[in-house]
Amino acid sequence: MPTDVSKPRHKPIRLAVLVSGGGTTLVNLAEKIQAGELDAELAVAICSNKSSYDKLTARGLGLPVHLVARKDHADTAAFSQAVFELIQDADVDLVCLAGFLCLLSIPDGFINRVINIHPALLPAFGGKGMFGHHVHEAVIKSGCKVTGCTVHYADQTYDTGQILVQRTCPVLEDDTPETLAARVFEQECLAYPEAIRLIAEQA
Repeated sequence: MPTDVSKPRHKPIRLAVLVSGGGTTLVNLAEKIQAGELDAELAVAICSNKSSYDKLTARGLGLPVHLVARKDHADTAAFSQAVFELIQDADVDLVCLAGFLCLLSIPDGFINRVINIHPALLPAFGGKGMFGHHVHEAVIKSGCKVTGCTVHYADQTYDTGQILVQRTCPVLEDDTPETLAARVFEQECLAYPEAIRLIAEQA
């Protein structure tokens, strides 16, 4: 881990989760917490679009959910400021990007306090435009026999921060992007809680 990581101030560790899709990663974290498998508290969720906000509020997870639409902000800086104001108000220790597709400008106070999960083994198949089915299509097309997921610290660019956890799974001969995505997601459900535990243990 980076040597300048801020130790979590709360026990259990308080999380902000940022979502652009259906919230399946957030649901997984909530289930792990409920089952006693992850000692953490979900403090706030922030969605980057109305569709994601509607899906997440419908799930009724019992935490504040906010909409900060990327399209409503002129640039990355303005969007990021609005997002991090909510995060600061929630007094969280760690920001978890969970299928969050918008680039953020991370303020100095949150450097090494933001993590992301990517559905491939970085540094392969990362970067701008490499998300969701685009990643799995590229993996299959490449002929790779192994793929997986990566939890890493987020920095000011896509998928380049220091790696925390990686888990692997096979790529099968008859895989489609959908079947491969499902297999990778099984590993994501284990990798993200593992990374959060590693960070929480510094407290």
